[in-house]
Amino acid sequence: MNTIRRNLVKFLVALPLLAMLSMPANALNLAQAKAQGLVGETPSGYLAVVKSNAAASALVKDINAKRKAAYQNIARKNGQPLSTVEKLAGQKAINNTPPGQYVKIGGSWKKK
Repeated sequence: MNTIRRNLVKFLVALPLLAMLSMPANALNLAQAKAQGLVGETPSGYLAVVKSNAAASALVKDINAKRKAAYQNIARKNGQPLSTVEKLAGQKAINNTPPGQYVKIGGSWKKK
């Protein structure tokens, strides 16, 4: 389980950088979308749209696909179910979300 956590921490640290590098300069990036309250973290380990916006929806779709691929890799390396990795990632992402950004708790969006 500790190996899963270490790999997950490495992934979560690298994720914002990867998201910023994969977007054109004029496109919405993850930091902007979170700061604007357009997207938030969920317990499932994936992002979701808080306020409907085409650019935010495209961003969420792209990042979630990358997260899923990374989670599958971590799960495979550690012999764990994908759902275990997703749940751990969701908990870490929510815990690491700074004040003022949105997280989904108990099925409702809450501003931390």
